Amino acid sequence: MLEKTYDAAAVEPKIATRWADANAFAAGAGAKPGAEPYCIVIPPPNVTGSLHMGHALNNTLQDILVRFQRMRGRDVLWQPGMDHAGIATQMVVERQLAERKEPNRHEVGREKFVERIWNWKDESGGIIFNQLKRLGASCDWPRERFTMDEGLSRAVLEVFVSLYKEGLIYKDKRLVNWDPKLLTAISDLEVEPVEIKGNLWHFRYPLADGVTYEHPVSHDEDSDTYQYETRDYIIVATTRPETMLGDTAIAVNPEDSRYKDLIGKQAILPLVGRRIDIVGDDYADETAGSGAVKITPAHDFNDFEVGKRHHLRAINILTTDARITLKDNEDFLEGIAVEGKLIEVIEELDGMDRFAARKEIVVKMEELGLLDEVEPHTHMVPHGDRGGVPIEPFLTDQWYVNAAEMAKPAIESVREGRTNFVPKNWEKTYFDWMENIQPWCISRQLWWGHQIPAWYGPDGQVFVEKDEEAALEAAIQHYLAHEGPWKAWVEEKLENFKPGEILTRDEDVLDTWFSSALWPFSTLGWPDKTPELARYYQTDVLVTGFDIIFFWVARMMMMGLHFMDEEPFHTVYVHALVRDKHGAKMSKSKGNVIDPLELIDEYGADALRFTLAIMAAQGRDVKLDPSRVAGYRNFGTKLWNATRFADMNGAALDPNFDPASVKLTINRWILTELTRTAAEVKTAIEGYKFNEASGALYRFVWHQVCDWYLELLKPVFMGEDEAAKAESRACAAHVLAEAVKLLHPFMPFMTEELWAHLAGEGAGLACHAAWPEPVFEDEAAAAEINWLIDLVSGLRSVRAEMNVPPSAKAPLVMVGTNTETGERLVRHEPAIMRLARVSDILLEATAPRGSAQIVVGEATACLPLGDLIDLDAEKARLQKALGKVADDIDKIERKLGNDKFVANAKPEVVAAEREKLADLIGQREKLSMAIERLGQAD
Repeated sequence: MLEKTYDAAAVEPKIATRWADANAFAAGAGAKPGAEPYCIVIPPPNVTGSLHMGHALNNTLQDILVRFQRMRGRDVLWQPGMDHAGIATQMVVERQLAERKEPNRHEVGREKFVERIWNWKDESGGIIFNQLKRLGASCDWPRERFTMDEGLSRAVLEVFVSLYKEGLIYKDKRLVNWDPKLLTAISDLEVEPVEIKGNLWHFRYPLADGVTYEHPVSHDEDSDTYQYETRDYIIVATTRPETMLGDTAIAVNPEDSRYKDLIGKQAILPLVGRRIDIVGDDYADETAGSGAVKITPAHDFNDFEVGKRHHLRAINILTTDARITLKDNEDFLEGIAVEGKLIEVIEELDGMDRFAARKEIVVKMEELGLLDEVEPHTHMVPHGDRGGVPIEPFLTDQWYVNAAEMAKPAIESVREGRTNFVPKNWEKTYFDWMENIQPWCISRQLWWGHQIPAWYGPDGQVFVEKDEEAALEAAIQHYLAHEGPWKAWVEEKLENFKPGEILTRDEDVLDTWFSSALWPFSTLGWPDKTPELARYYQTDVLVTGFDIIFFWVARMMMMGLHFMDEEPFHTVYVHALVRDKHGAKMSKSKGNVIDPLELIDEYGADALRFTLAIMAAQGRDVKLDPSRVAGYRNFGTKLWNATRFADMNGAALDPNFDPASVKLTINRWILTELTRTAAEVKTAIEGYKFNEASGALYRFVWHQVCDWYLELLKPVFMGEDEAAKAESRACAAHVLAEAVKLLHPFMPFMTEELWAHLAGEGAGLACHAAWPEPVFEDEAAAAEINWLIDLVSGLRSVRAEMNVPPSAKAPLVMVGTNTETGERLVRHEPAIMRLARVSDILLEATAPRGSAQIVVGEATACLPLGDLIDLDAEKARLQKALGKVADDIDKIERKLGNDKFVANAKPEVVAAEREKLADLIGQREKLSMAIERLGQAD
């Protein structure tokens, strides 16, 4: 006998141990002979990470897919693994050293520091895997991979060296997102915009060579005439005055009549004295500010592109830690005379922090009479998500992948349908990025990661090979083959060779996303030709969030097609965000983060999983309210109690049970609904409509099995017909067992426990049980019982709407019934009277006065209300309630009709108001229907 109540905290660890002891999730476990492979690679969580709600959703959906396919007999591999998370991991260990007051990484040196990180990884890294196991993730855990394990490191070397020798990896000087605190380039994904209340400073830049122009200063609308003033300067505006030291041009729009004649002329850069060109470029917006834009190619991404179009110099005026560098800056000093004001500027600003320099420059511009206006300006400033300080667009030498070339086959793959996005609208996002893709910066100035396999000779010549021995061999051949000073130098070094004297290794490491891009094939053993690679590549589906379509999905497509000549997956399922119950994005600063582990502790993993699945509608964010998790825990409890009830009434699985031999209409109905539900769930899972699959299971288990089937079986179990009892016991056990299997991918822990109870010893695990494929269908039985359910449900709704006391009874009057309905009424009279709480069933030609009426099929069911309630009092109550709802609707409609409110309120607030309005409209319809029914009863 099952325990009286289901205890998730006790059962879940026991089930997890049972799975682990059986190695239940090994590749191919439970597969049928000759089974087709099915493979998913887990989006590798960071080694520093812990389970958050995005992980919970992502891994729940993957687990539903792999459990479903495993039960269908496919040869399933869910490949687990972790990412080394370069910046995050290095920060963790550096922070640990600081907290323990131990020497920092520069003091211990690279080798010892990296060793320290490996020790941390072995002791403390990867706790998220245990958390994923608590969620029920059925990965093949012994196959765990790590982006810096030996095999994946070989794959990274192979790819880097191959792409370099194909000309697809190269070194270039370009702008990157630079974190001045962490002293490394970072990816766009590691940049987050922060709203800052700052200023827009308007500066006057004097025109060179005595040039002047007429600038409009006022406009008389009546006469459509302008007043002009003669100016010998042009005004530019900036939020970052410190960057003006690196200006090399001013851009104006070629169509801007104010400045047309200035294009090709020059201005003098204040404080510096450099002559800078005035160029015509569409980047300048004539409607924004003064219409003139200062161009600093070395410190702004847009300016960098303008600089390329107009062949402008790029002058870097910042150090790696964001201090001003002028004194020994050859690029800055080139072409200018260090005299006058510039001497003072260099002495005062050189070495100064960027924000202190900003204030000093504004002061100096004001002293020179060149500060035209200071305008308060709230704007978004990009910050490093790890370092927490504003990032700088920084001009530096980095390694790049020619992403535009590698993107071409990846674009065609999606366009031709070899890889499909679900929902399909994400293909547009993919194309928009891929067709405008920029070179991919793959180098990072860190110590933790895959060190770039590049070595430099004494003259800076680069040699890219898989190891230093091969690089040295290539270097020797290169230098000895070319006459010149380096040939003799190398020959001399070789006479008494010491490692490291000829070549110096590049100190940078690769971007974490580089190794992750190889994930679908490197985890399966590539570059070796392993059986797993042959068996499981191409993988089937990638389940991921939309925010890494660019950074991970697209790059896996590029690498997979390039090195495997085949797409890494045929489907990309993009799930939405998990937000709080109001629709707001979760963040620590808002204090609205929901911890999935806390929900698992309180309600169990099954309840959380089912909640996430039933809310995972394609293209719609999940608004998670913990009360919903509590509600779906109750759903599990309902199934547990139903199984216990069947148990107590002698239900037990009969291996000889044949659905086709069932005679009772109620049993034929539930077997038909089981067939329909199994088909609906299968179709929904295969179409990645997890909410529809969950919804179908919820309706079947809660409403059809628990609320109706078992309820309608009570008279059978209590009756004298032993054949009916035996059939119903066997049928109930069969239906519950099949329901448990259907529900297993969604609620694996409870269903595993229920399966062990229902199937008994020797039946194996639920995760290996055959997926239900029932074919029984009896349309007539289904129609009859569903008619009964509609009738009783309708009568119950009327009673609830009319506020009828539970104990009050009245006769049911049926009008317009045909022969079939009459026969059904006779057959189900006891059930109708018990479940709908009616005193009698009468067939009449017309509806009696004072009755509420509902249409069921061709007939009208009438419930006389006069003897059950005070009609006048009830009408007054309903009209009062309707009036209040109408007032609330009016208030919200006026609020939503206010354009200012809709424009200024947070999106989640507006969405909440719209949801409230929809709920109130629904209440209004119900109240109106109840009042209409009372009108019928007068």
